[in-house]
Amino acid sequence: MRLVMDTVEEEFVEIPIPIPSSTSSSSMAKRPCPSQNPRMELENLLYQFLSLSDRPSLSLDLSFENLLQSMPPDTDLIDRALKMGSLLLDAAKHSSRKRASNHNSIVWPLPPDLTFKIFSMLDTQSLCYVSAACSFFSKCAKDPLCYENLDLTTLVPKVNNAVVATMIQRAGKALRSLKLGVVPATACSPGFCQPMVSTIRKAIVEAPNFSWNDKRSRQGRESSVLTRCCLSPLSGDGGAPGALLRKLHLYNIERMDSTSLCGALSACPSLLDLEIVGIHVELRQTLMSVSANCHLIERLFFESSRTGRDDSLKAQTCSELVNNCPNLTSLSLRGFKLHDCKVRILVKGFRKLKYVDFSSSYSITGNFLRNLGNCNGGNLLEVLILRDCMHLKEMEVIRFLTAILAGDFKLLMHLDISNREGLACEADWYHRCYSSNNMPIKQVLEARPDMRLVAEYPSEGSYAETFDAEMNSDISLQFSSPTSDGSIFMSTSESSYNSDHGSGNEEGQDAVIYGESSDEDNNMNL
Repeated sequence: MRLVMDTVEEEFVEIPIPIPSSTSSSSMAKRPCPSQNPRMELENLLYQFLSLSDRPSLSLDLSFENLLQSMPPDTDLIDRALKMGSLLLDAAKHSSRKRASNHNSIVWPLPPDLTFKIFSMLDTQSLCYVSAACSFFSKCAKDPLCYENLDLTTLVPKVNNAVVATMIQRAGKALRSLKLGVVPATACSPGFCQPMVSTIRKAIVEAPNFSWNDKRSRQGRESSVLTRCCLSPLSGDGGAPGALLRKLHLYNIERMDSTSLCGALSACPSLLDLEIVGIHVELRQTLMSVSANCHLIERLFFESSRTGRDDSLKAQTCSELVNNCPNLTSLSLRGFKLHDCKVRILVKGFRKLKYVDFSSSYSITGNFLRNLGNCNGGNLLEVLILRDCMHLKEMEVIRFLTAILAGDFKLLMHLDISNREGLACEADWYHRCYSSNNMPIKQVLEARPDMRLVAEYPSEGSYAETFDAEMNSDISLQFSSPTSDGSIFMSTSESSYNSDHGSGNEEGQDAVIYGESSDEDNNMNL
């Protein structure tokens, strides 16, 4: 099998050239009969002209020079010859591509449906390379099924609104997954709490094999920057592109705002997986939009672009999200200012919740962990990440670990309570605890050898204490990282957290102690 790699270019007007069935090497082929049809006359002239190429003794440049000398000096014969030569060259290239495409379609061993299926498995960049290889592949790559899963993420800004619109238009109703934006190179490796927030300038500087001249030119290049309307094609054609979209991941699109994002979410009623990183949108408005439009959502990952400064979440918004999105199994709200009263509503409210990540969240004390096993919500947790929560209290962590020793949270397989600033003391969060000696960590690992517990705290300027139990070889687990696509754990058994019967009304007191909340927060932000 031999594929002809013709260049895919813009289509030109075809000028048919009749080819005789047989020619004689000793004499010219029979001349076609003259006709009054202008097209036939043109074809006849072209045939006669091209037949002259069989006579090597003829000098075309000499004949053309003699013709010029016989014409008036001001004739435009040269310009006309250049124009005709260009038209003839374009026609020849077009016919060559067409024949190459026909050749490839004949020798290509796979049927069209299988070819479309293979092309649909390629990543977006590879698909673009394939479509540029030859005309035949270009036609195959235009099938909507090839654009079912669009990954337009880059390390530096390369994709603009026009590219996004073109790709979404090609996908049409077949679009199922869309990833868009700038992903820092440091966030490409797997990890539970690795930050993914970046900036366009930082991404450009950190990109490998990128010259300084390119860096400076790209920093001011508007054509490679996504704007607030980059997701508007999802609402085009009556909302067809976004109607069946299952996955939407957005990274570090600095010019997007809450209005644009919420407008895009309103066009995605079938969304199951939403990931938002480094976008300047408000938490409350985003969750309200998800609650109103994405009732089937199963995974929500939201990392703040302004760590600790977004205090917009209200308790009512949490309740609406719980009631309208009952299928949520994975929830990650990282870098937001969250209070225990609102976190409790979320964790206890979702009946299928398996994965929780509140890394780098402010105001969380751990009070929400109390009585978590008294409902069908928190006792099904299998992953709990509270890394670098500034106000997380040592006493609340001890109570939680004690509950695990008592037999609660039997499904919990991964717990991260690390803190680069140390844990807060009970009375004053300014006083930090840098040792895990008071925590029953070793006892928990002995009682739960199948559990992975990470507790890293600074000691003289470095992380000194890390506890990590060996995973049971009989259990195959894949924890969901920030960019994971797999579903989270499924189980039906329950456990309870009854070691502490606190009513959970201490959030207001915590807010007063830490001085992080307004009077409205003390009233649970209703």
